[in-house]
Amino acid sequence: MSNSFFMKFNNIAAYKFVQLTQLPELKQQLLQKCRALAIKGTILLSPEGINLMLSGPDAAIQAIKDHLRTLADFSDLHYKNSFSEEYAFKRLFVKIKPEIITLRDKAVDPLKETGAYLSPVEFKHWLDEKRDITILDTRNDFEIEYGTFENAVNLHLQRFTQFSEALDELDAAAKEKPVVMFCTGGIRCEKASAVMLNQGFKQVYQLEGGILNYFEQCGDSHYKGACFVFDERIALDAKLEPIA
Repeated sequence: MSNSFFMKFNNIAAYKFVQLTQLPELKQQLLQKCRALAIKGTILLSPEGINLMLSGPDAAIQAIKDHLRTLADFSDLHYKNSFSEEYAFKRLFVKIKPEIITLRDKAVDPLKETGAYLSPVEFKHWLDEKRDITILDTRNDFEIEYGTFENAVNLHLQRFTQFSEALDELDAAAKEKPVVMFCTGGIRCEKASAVMLNQGFKQVYQLEGGILNYFEQCGDSHYKGACFVFDERIALDAKLEPIA
């Protein structure tokens, strides 16, 4: 039995690219709801959508999910869940930002174009078969130090805004064969895949739900190390539990 059975705090992550309006009112509504439920973490709102990472008692997390389902724009949010013995965050923030994941490239709009989704199970199948693909890690250098997929390309990013320029380091032949990119939970790949399509890459795939979804469905097969997460747990192993 997983240790998560004994852990009382549920930690969720979700995002969605969707055109949002009335952001100040939405911010206040979600801030009040999370405070009332004693939930901690971060919700980012922008005209392009929502990105959230929240932690709280399981009943509270279920309540905030139920509330979000009553809002048309968020009724179909897909959540990644993990568990811990204490809050994964120290405070609660609900912020309005220009972007829910900062790239600063106005030519990129995930609502119009993005790479095809590749499920964790299918990705594992491709790796098992040793297909001729480029495996591309879109995360920053310090995250990759904790772990990554075998044979993944590291672009040595310090920040995500460097992604477009860093693609110049790839071999020109990479534009002609399948590229499968991944990040922690999937959100960066939504924009990164659009950048690659704009730059002429022919077959661009993004790992659906990122590393965390892969861990949930496929464990650590073809993955070395842990996955850095942006909270007090620092990094999770393939069982989605904090590393020792």
